[in-house]
Amino acid sequence: MSPIVLLSFLIGYFALLIVVSYFTSKGSSDNSSFFIANRNSKWYFVAFGMIGTALSGVTFISVPGAVINSSFGYFQFVLGNAVGFVLIATVLLPLYYRINLISIYTYLENRLGHWSYKSGAMIFLISRTIGSAFRLYLVAIVLQKFIFDAWNVPFWVTIAICLVLIWSYTFKGGLKTIIITDTLQTVFLLSSVILSIYFISKSLNLDIAGTIETVKNSSYSKMFFWEDFIGNKNHFIKQFLGGIFVTIAMTGLDQDLMQKNLSCKNIGEAQKNMLTFTGVFVLMNIFFLSVGALLYSYAGAKGIDVAGLGTPDHVFPEIALNYLGVLPAIVFMLGLTAATFATTDSALTALTTSFCVDFLNFNKKDNHNDSKLIRTRHMVHVVFSVIMLLVILVFKAINDDSVVNSIFKAAGYTYGPLLGLFAFGMISKRAVKDKLVPFFCILSPVISFLIDKYSPALIGYSIGFELIVINGLITYLLLFITSRHHTEEESKSVVY
Repeated sequence: MSPIVLLSFLIGYFALLIVVSYFTSKGSSDNSSFFIANRNSKWYFVAFGMIGTALSGVTFISVPGAVINSSFGYFQFVLGNAVGFVLIATVLLPLYYRINLISIYTYLENRLGHWSYKSGAMIFLISRTIGSAFRLYLVAIVLQKFIFDAWNVPFWVTIAICLVLIWSYTFKGGLKTIIITDTLQTVFLLSSVILSIYFISKSLNLDIAGTIETVKNSSYSKMFFWEDFIGNKNHFIKQFLGGIFVTIAMTGLDQDLMQKNLSCKNIGEAQKNMLTFTGVFVLMNIFFLSVGALLYSYAGAKGIDVAGLGTPDHVFPEIALNYLGVLPAIVFMLGLTAATFATTDSALTALTTSFCVDFLNFNKKDNHNDSKLIRTRHMVHVVFSVIMLLVILVFKAINDDSVVNSIFKAAGYTYGPLLGLFAFGMISKRAVKDKLVPFFCILSPVISFLIDKYSPALIGYSIGFELIVINGLITYLLLFITSRHHTEEESKSVVY
């Protein structure tokens, strides 16, 4: 596939997003529009757009690639995700709407105290920056290999180009623009995965029934793993529980995706959004796993040495861009670009929102839409773009694993304390020692790391995605041990 053709496609794609951004942000560049889209988003647009944000380039490349090592075992995790989404819709969203939040971390200030609030917001900033950097890194290495290496463009320049393009269509309209652009990008993503299945099946001379049978009868179609609970990271219980709590933490306690929900008119529309999104999310992951089975079936039929590609993350782009033809290659790039940039643009907006509200106190200003604060918001947006660039370069230097595994492993350490903080705030009625909370949020991941590292040797237990549960539980226990009962006067002002 010619690098010039792919580059032309990329330029055209972003030109379309910039045009959409121009019309959606016209006459509405204030902070209310940027942060919560004036609380006027249509739930069906939010639900559809969230699909692209939640799936990301990681799902698009890493999930099909990982089929070679874990078959369809990832679906156990997806089922846990679905339960987590339902819990978010029925437990967390009513809380957020009742308090009328812009940043969800202000709940921690109302319930636990100032330092708990700042700790929760800081955890989000770190977690989302790392997670989004991982996702952008994934698409950047594909762009680098198949486009920019042809002109010897340095990798850091490739990342910078991506971030500048994202900034160009999000800096003014923020969430109001992203609701529309993410909806558009989700259309591209869904079309791409369905067409990818079609093109691979066509290359294997398979009709619809033959495609289903090929996936079903492949050696990769095993979905549920019940063997060896102690030593097997893919055991159903570990994957399912991990899926529930990773979803609650990475979605329900994450300003990024919750910011979209809070832009709906009311709690009823926000819940319809989440439940609709859940059904489509599960279905789409079945498609992605099926793509993986078909890719490896294709590689076997054509004699492609997938082991020689270095990492499973390279299997889909290698076959799509070098073996299937021009149109399938463009379709692949369309899906990958849509999935990854839908995630990154949303993350940069959420990071900017959280920092402006949680650390610069925009929500407490008399007029938080004046020109000075808008300029400050623009500057924050640029700074987070630069930070993400630096994190990606560090990640490129140290990564030696499939990106999907790296993201969820990192989430287990970074989001665990956030899970513990919110759980304590909602379950317990006790008062924490607020000044100790930042230390607990550091200590808990350290203890979790030691448990993860030494548990296989000491007790033969291999920790999988349930690491986040362990981390959150440690945080909860530390908070409980050092807490006390509220006084009668304190109880009157605490938000439970």
